[in-house]
Amino acid sequence: GSPITTEERRLRDKKHLDDITAARLPLLRHSPAKLLSIEKSIAIQIQQKEAYEEMQAKLAAQKLAERLSIKMLRFEPEGEASMQYREVRDED
Repeated sequence: GSPITTEERRLRDKKHLDDITAARLPLLRHSPAKLLSIEKSIAIQIQQKEAYEEMQAKLAAQKLAERLSIKMLRFEPEGEASMQYREVRDED
């Protein structure tokens, strides 16, 4: 037989792959991956770690509050709520 060129082999493999699966690679909509300096990479990792830890702390506080049945209400010592229990009496 005649040797198959690389282009023919690629087309044959692609056709075979099309017969096996309908899965396709997503289109490249963004720029390709870029190389970062070590310093930039470390800075990004630290920033992501801090954001993750903050989110975890908020979630833990929310779960603890739910478990302890703590409800946060507005406290207004000088507002109307503090005056509701008082009765107005005339000195006479």
